[in-house]
Amino acid sequence: MNVNLEQLRGFVEVAQLGHFTRAAERLHLAQPSLSRQISSLEADLGIELFHRARGNVTLTAAGERLLPLARRMLADAGTARSEMAELAGLRRGRVRLGATPTLCTSLVAEVLVEFRVRHPGIDVEILERGSRSLIAALVEGSLDLALIVTSVSSGVARAVIEREPILSERLVVVSAASEPDPFERPAATAAVELRELARVPQISFPESYDLRVALDAAFRDEGLTPAVAVQGAEMDAALRFAERGIGVAVVPAMVAVERPALRSAPLGGDALTRTVSVARRADMAPTHASRALRALVGETADGLAAPGSRTAHLVSRVR
Repeated sequence: MNVNLEQLRGFVEVAQLGHFTRAAERLHLAQPSLSRQISSLEADLGIELFHRARGNVTLTAAGERLLPLARRMLADAGTARSEMAELAGLRRGRVRLGATPTLCTSLVAEVLVEFRVRHPGIDVEILERGSRSLIAALVEGSLDLALIVTSVSSGVARAVIEREPILSERLVVVSAASEPDPFERPAATAAVELRELARVPQISFPESYDLRVALDAAFRDEGLTPAVAVQGAEMDAALRFAERGIGVAVVPAMVAVERPALRSAPLGGDALTRTVSVARRADMAPTHASRALRALVGETADGLAAPGSRTAHLVSRVR
């Protein structure tokens, strides 16, 4: 069997775009050349990979099975190139980091500022997705590291993914600082209980957010139906809406730091804290760049949880 990386790259592009001409343009190839590559790949494998209809190309069952394997092989080849370049003494490289939207606006931002200072020649590619999508990206080899906030659930993921908890973070309820406090609390530091929260109009995140899933489950367990002001807002929009008094939002504590237009109150109940973990493929040797980034994530977590830091009362280090 003479399968090569160019054939696999062509196969993946056609599978993603569902069109030979657009895939050829993306790869800077003539369309007949790409068609020959795919036909050669199918001949080498002894099976058809695509259903071909006029203007519509879809994967066969065999193509569906090959797609994650092809992506993983291409990712491994990219990792090998990066590793060999580093061993050759080049002061450049690439690291692919995935993180949830809430972590991109807090922990990841802190990490990247320092990483650019220490390693200016290393390019960082960011994938911003929910934890389940990030785990899938790790499994298929398209990420080096991921910062996630949910546990590994599938059998495939458990067998392949190595996960290390680093931070425990509180959730807080944010509201407009310019408006009266929507909760009748005896003190500004008092926690807001779920039953109180359910009565106040909320700015709700998309259902793909891990935080939305956790909150929905918490309300359901208590037999509560929350009032909703806005449905499906992304993090930046939710914070902006809360600042304008449209409703309240439940966010990770670090996201609300240094936002004077927001009032922040702790959400009651230990069950609604979250654990942030670093995840990676256990069967792939880390590159020098990903190892350096992983070490800096740990340093940054130490700093966020250190006594006297502005976030020490909001997060705690997990070791």
